[in-house]
Amino acid sequence: MTFEPIIGLEVHAQLLTQSKIFCGCSTRFGAPPNSNTCPVCLGLPGSLPVTNREAVGMAMKASLALGCRVNHRSILARKNYFYPDLPKGYQISQYEQPLAEDGFVMLPLTKADQSDQEETGQKRVGIIRVHLEEDAGKSIHLPAGDTQVNLNRCGVPLIEIVTHPDISSSREASDFLSFLRRILRYLGICDGNMEEGSLRCDANVSVREVGASRLGTKVEIKNLNSFRFLQKAVDFEIGRQGDVLQRGGSLRQETRLWDEDLARTSVMRTKEEAQDYRYFPDPDLLPVVIAEGWLQQINEGIPELPEVRAQRFAREYELSQEDAFLVTHSREFANYFERAIESYPQPKPIFNWMMGELTAYLKRDEARLGDCRIQPKSLAQLVRLVDQGTISGKIGKEVFDKMYQTGGNPEEIVAEEGLTQISDADQLEEAIDSVLGSNPVQVQRYRDGKEGLIGFFVGQIMKETGGQANPKLVNQMLRKKLSQ
Repeated sequence: MTFEPIIGLEVHAQLLTQSKIFCGCSTRFGAPPNSNTCPVCLGLPGSLPVTNREAVGMAMKASLALGCRVNHRSILARKNYFYPDLPKGYQISQYEQPLAEDGFVMLPLTKADQSDQEETGQKRVGIIRVHLEEDAGKSIHLPAGDTQVNLNRCGVPLIEIVTHPDISSSREASDFLSFLRRILRYLGICDGNMEEGSLRCDANVSVREVGASRLGTKVEIKNLNSFRFLQKAVDFEIGRQGDVLQRGGSLRQETRLWDEDLARTSVMRTKEEAQDYRYFPDPDLLPVVIAEGWLQQINEGIPELPEVRAQRFAREYELSQEDAFLVTHSREFANYFERAIESYPQPKPIFNWMMGELTAYLKRDEARLGDCRIQPKSLAQLVRLVDQGTISGKIGKEVFDKMYQTGGNPEEIVAEEGLTQISDADQLEEAIDSVLGSNPVQVQRYRDGKEGLIGFFVGQIMKETGGQANPKLVNQMLRKKLSQ
């Protein structure tokens, strides 16, 4: 028998609010354990929650960007279960009446994923629902067997995005999560930091015989917090389920966890052991009622989304699809690129400097683009100086380094330090004669046919002139001299 996988995702995204969803406690990551807490998020008797309007607005923005219908009235419900890091004994979430429903996105497919969608390079992934909920705390299991509980995360606002089982491979699942992460970051509602738990997902995986219409038994893999773990866990589960069915066995509906050390999933609980969550409307919270004017205001505030922006960049700035995708990987980066082009309308060289020097420096310093001292206009001025031959590419990199450290103007740096490129033929001829006179053996080898030595001579002349010689002119003059 040949089996095909059917996959759906449940993605949890932490919203970038300053305070929690039902109280005023900070959402700051990394605070001392149990310091960002109050009677409301600790679930103490007599405390009353109040819904955070900012969190609702962010959830609406995500819902609209994912093509969902936002319900004008939704209910906050209590999801009852016991766990040490859930002090109230229930989690406030949404169930029967969620915030938004019935959306979809068009997922761009990589070449490895394309099959019957090859003509469009896209696949439709349906969104069942987007709903609000609060996060639970965190249990820290120590090697000695003890467990510590940090309740700072209790009450941090989340949205859960639930897809239809439209995903057909582990790569598609990873691509969808990456695609969704870009959208949420563009919207400015989630930082997408998977290491800190700001974005994580559960994968619902089943297999069925090719050609069958009925879905197989679903297995849920919980708490996957990296693209690599998601792909590996889904691949393992597809293989495990296929092996069981090939041997004539049957599958149980259960929840499993990914064990990275063992490179396998293991049972967390079976359906029979799962608790009945007993959802019911929270009596302390009013329904979420959304006025049409507010919904329209949120909709008008949605920026150009990354996939649309990448297509526009490829079309307007004549970038390749790959280059357009890279420069639009974040809204901040794409904005910087467009502001630089306003000062010097040469997209390709500006792209090269951004993806080369600028990205390398930011990565080296583990810095954000917003912290960089080089303004888009200044980078554009530097690129113009190099393109016009005022300075060489090598000198340009030295100027970039000074700009990065000081935020200085490139033209002023070049003038103050006398870095203008030497294009005077008399000056260059003097340097060329000096280098050729100092290397008679290499000159003879070049004339005997070792033309690759031209690079050696150019390097020596650049060294002689402190990197300021015009390399194009040096090449022309060198070849002429050596051919005499």
